Amino acid sequence: MAEEKKGFFKRLVNGLSKTRDNIVAGIDNIFSGFSAIDEDFYEEIEEILVMGDLGINATTSIIENLKEKVKELKIKEPAECKQLLINSIKEQMDVGDTAYEFENRRSVVLVIGVNGVGKTTSVGKLAGKLKDQGKKVVLAAADTFRAAAGEQLKEWAFRAGVDIVSAGEGADPAAVVYDAIAAAKARNADVLLCDTAGRLHNKKNLMEELRKIDRIIDKEFPDAYRETLVVLDGTTGQNALSQARQFKDVANITGIILTKLDGTAKGGIAVAIQSELGIPVKYIGVGESIDDLQKFNPDEFVNALFHVETQEG
Repeated sequence: MAEEKKGFFKRLVNGLSKTRDNIVAGIDNIFSGFSAIDEDFYEEIEEILVMGDLGINATTSIIENLKEKVKELKIKEPAECKQLLINSIKEQMDVGDTAYEFENRRSVVLVIGVNGVGKTTSVGKLAGKLKDQGKKVVLAAADTFRAAAGEQLKEWAFRAGVDIVSAGEGADPAAVVYDAIAAAKARNADVLLCDTAGRLHNKKNLMEELRKIDRIIDKEFPDAYRETLVVLDGTTGQNALSQARQFKDVANITGIILTKLDGTAKGGIAVAIQSELGIPVKYIGVGESIDDLQKFNPDEFVNALFHVETQEG
């Protein structure tokens, strides 16, 4: 387990290299280039964080926090601010103690996201992770809108060694969820994981579909713990943030899965989403294999971003 974590941290460090070049090189220049901590110093840091996709909201909080700490600790040297800045960013991203409560309860997890963000793949990987934790998982292939989604999910179910309930293309997603709930109950499953379609250009249909699914879960599985995760593509930066906003309008989103963080200069978006929407990033993906989806750890993320070696690393 520790080996897997270590491997993931290494991949995270590599994956965030473009974001690091984008943000950290600039910040290091500021720390070494300024001889005093003044307004210009803060403004330069602010600009780099905003340009690094951390978003206005998060950046403002981080800078305010930094100013307070500098005052409190009577720091005079810009170079001494680096660790404080790193800590401020970490504080912005805390996921809280109950983020993964669904793992300890009988739960229904809905996963939403537009096509192309790696949604079905993320569902498959999450199923594999839960199975590895000894959970009994049933998958519902309720994205019946895209022909390949069901086939793709079957492949992941086979790989993860979990049961799947599916229907043909064009079937009613709510009917698939209905059947999957019956299967989950019959098999005494811990987690029912539903892959659902996410068509933001037609929000009204999506809203109706999700409402219908919600009603069925409430009626057929009232005591199940509910989790709704939205999958976003990290490479799209601010676009991912606006997608998250739109999904928040149509569903009660409890967490984010941020994929494709390898090879993007926009990894700072993880900070922005959490700060702007108050929805925690719960999982991040940095690659193709089944182990490349991991629980989001703000400390590790920010350490990887600034290439700070972890204690055990």
